[in-house]
Amino acid sequence: MARDPEKLLYAESHEWCDVAEEGGEKIATIGISAFAIEQLNDLVYMDLPEVGKAVTAGEEFGEVESVKAVSPLYCPITGEVVEVHSELPDNLDQLNDDPYDFGWVIKVKVSDDSNLSALMDAAAYRKQCAESG
Repeated sequence: MARDPEKLLYAESHEWCDVAEEGGEKIATIGISAFAIEQLNDLVYMDLPEVGKAVTAGEEFGEVESVKAVSPLYCPITGEVVEVHSELPDNLDQLNDDPYDFGWVIKVKVSDDSNLSALMDAAAYRKQCAESG
């Protein structure tokens, strides 16, 4: 099932968030937007958290490194990491082709969804990207 980028929520720091009910709990799948991947260019390394790690909205949960820079990854939601895309660090080139399906980074069991209201819809995110160049 393909994830529709138009239906995702976006953080100012370019992470996307897809929240769904799974087994009676809210699970947020989190990744990096196509815009961010394009800006970073030539990704070479990604550091991911451990399953079970507590994450807080707006705080760093990992980092991605390109030939240009190291960029922190910020969590758009508060909760606990329940799954990590362990294949991703060895297949960073696939992020360019499929940032929204193959390119998910972590899944978080949401403990506080109040931060969802601070995230942008796709139209607002596109506007932010256009303004930032």
